[in-house]
Amino acid sequence: MAFGHSWSRDEALMFQQVPLVEIDGMQLVQTKAILNYIAGKYNLYGKDLKERALIDMYSEGMIELMDLIIMSVFAPPENKQKQLTNIEQKAKERFLPVFEKGLANSDFLVGNQLSRADIHLLEATLMLQELFPTILSTFPKIQAFQERMKALPKISKFLQPGSARKPPPDEVYVKTVKEVLSHLFK
Repeated sequence: MAFGHSWSRDEALMFQQVPLVEIDGMQLVQTKAILNYIAGKYNLYGKDLKERALIDMYSEGMIELMDLIIMSVFAPPENKQKQLTNIEQKAKERFLPVFEKGLANSDFLVGNQLSRADIHLLEATLMLQELFPTILSTFPKIQAFQERMKALPKISKFLQPGSARKPPPDEVYVKTVKEVLSHLFK
């Protein structure tokens, strides 16, 4: 499977699942591969292997945190509060202290320039604040980081109402996803 191979749409879904991103004449699948390619293409993936490893570690931690948040939407009502308490506790005790320390001596998590990890941190903190509006109150470095990031013109535009950033899932979204999944696993 060389990159030069001409893929059909069916072949493009290498593992018969999405996501699929078409970029630079390629059809990329698998989230990490897509993120790494885009980060490399736009110089958001560090200057060397050590920086890439740190970026990957931070990003994987944030993806784990964001997955907890995303999955909480689908929790049964009787488990909802327990799940939210768990997310808040893990965020405050396990994740946010790591990111706060990472920003202690720099404007960025890794190196001296914007990276994929910084983009993930912004999204993770925005998601957390949608659930827990004051969660960053004891993390001043993350608060300052978030304000700097929001001030970047492209990010500022992306965060405007009506942009491509999706709002938190509502009841209609959750119901639709549950229906689709129930049909898939019959």
